[in-house]
Amino acid sequence: MGWLSVAYGLVSVFSLVVHSVSGIGANWGTQATHPLPPETVVDLLRDNGIDKVKLFDADYGNLKALGKTRIEVMVGIPNEMLASLAGSVKSAEKWVAKNVSEHMTTNNVNIRYVAVGNEPFLETYNGSFLRTTFPALQNIQSALIKAGLGNQVKVTVPLNADVYASSTSLPSGGDFRTDIHDYMIPIVKFLMDNNAPFTVNIYPFISLYIDSNFPVEYAFFDGNASPLNDGGTYYYNMFDANYDTLVWALEKNGFGNLPIIVGEIGWPTDGDQNANLDYAQRFNQGFMTHISGGKGTPKRAGPVDAYLFSLIDEDGKSIQPGSFERHWGVFYFDGSPKYQFNLGTTNSGSLIPARNVKHLEQKWCVMKPSAGLDDPQVAPSVQYACEKADCTSLGYQTSCGGLDARGNISYAFNSYYQTHNQLDTACQFPNVSKIVKTDPSTGTCIFRIGIQPYYGSADRKKGGLQSPLILVGHLILFLLTVL
Repeated sequence: MGWLSVAYGLVSVFSLVVHSVSGIGANWGTQATHPLPPETVVDLLRDNGIDKVKLFDADYGNLKALGKTRIEVMVGIPNEMLASLAGSVKSAEKWVAKNVSEHMTTNNVNIRYVAVGNEPFLETYNGSFLRTTFPALQNIQSALIKAGLGNQVKVTVPLNADVYASSTSLPSGGDFRTDIHDYMIPIVKFLMDNNAPFTVNIYPFISLYIDSNFPVEYAFFDGNASPLNDGGTYYYNMFDANYDTLVWALEKNGFGNLPIIVGEIGWPTDGDQNANLDYAQRFNQGFMTHISGGKGTPKRAGPVDAYLFSLIDEDGKSIQPGSFERHWGVFYFDGSPKYQFNLGTTNSGSLIPARNVKHLEQKWCVMKPSAGLDDPQVAPSVQYACEKADCTSLGYQTSCGGLDARGNISYAFNSYYQTHNQLDTACQFPNVSKIVKTDPSTGTCIFRIGIQPYYGSADRKKGGLQSPLILVGHLILFLLTVL
């Protein structure tokens, strides 16, 4: 697709004809070693006027916390569950009863959508979910109808923008990918028949990440890029062009009026030379300004409602796609804002930080000044620390890219130390580390202090004293020290 090629996708949602929506939404991911308590996150959403949230699973604590808030919820079904839901209507009915009906009736949660899978047709999945996505979608829809929720709750499938492409590098050449065309059409028809939306994740950052020749200005909304001329229709940014490529694909296949949701759109702040605070602020603020007028895109007029990707950083995400994966949040892991960002929903015109977050003590783990860089314990200690914590801010043109060798080592040690709740044993790298009370942060590189761990439900017991992996890790460090 040239400029329009989209390899992958992640936050933003568009208004639906069937559901009158307004305001801004956000994706709430929970792959963090120290997630904030659900009640804290819900307060964060409300304080910032975010009235829609998209979840990637059906965590009981998160859904319960959203009760009685009127925040519109899209609850998610992970790809790993598609096979069981596709093979059994009973399984789908049990899932809906537990994760939709119960929360709506008992906890008064405003569930509006069920997201069946998450980018299940992504090319990198090699067709793993091609045959289970549609049957799972059908069974969940049947279960919603049986539960009397068919009109109130709509099904959808969040798809990556790689499910469509353009044969001409122009939006008007858009159609669904040839290899999945026969899988897409039944799904799209089913959505249309059930008055449900098409959900797509659009990521201009990814196009810039995978293609060094991608025109940088075209990713943003300032109008500085050379426009793309599609038969007299001019496109000044990638978002509009990508979105309209989908509109053309739908229209060509007879579904031109199908409502569209952009499930994820955003920009990461670290982990890559193009992932930084300035670009993220420019993109996200530009996007908000772009959609605030409600005029839509050149091909499809109408207001746009967006679910930003993402609300909060997740230091437990896989970095296989890239180190930037842990830095999509508009808030850091502790709920503090990253940059000036006006959602148009607060009196201050700025993001409001999370309330009552309890940080750990003002102390850090660093490389011992007396230790030498050639100490044989240094390399394995750094490797161990980075495997068990997060070192994605270290690297070429990242926020900590300017550190010297000792600074890199100290950053790795401190990341491990904070991730493991400042336990003394978490700063016992054999004769090469020490605990200090002077902040080693420098320039753009912040040596962060951890937050107190939250253990609200069984699936959240990550980090802290209750993790066997952590206890084993400390035991290894202890043995290395005494041997």
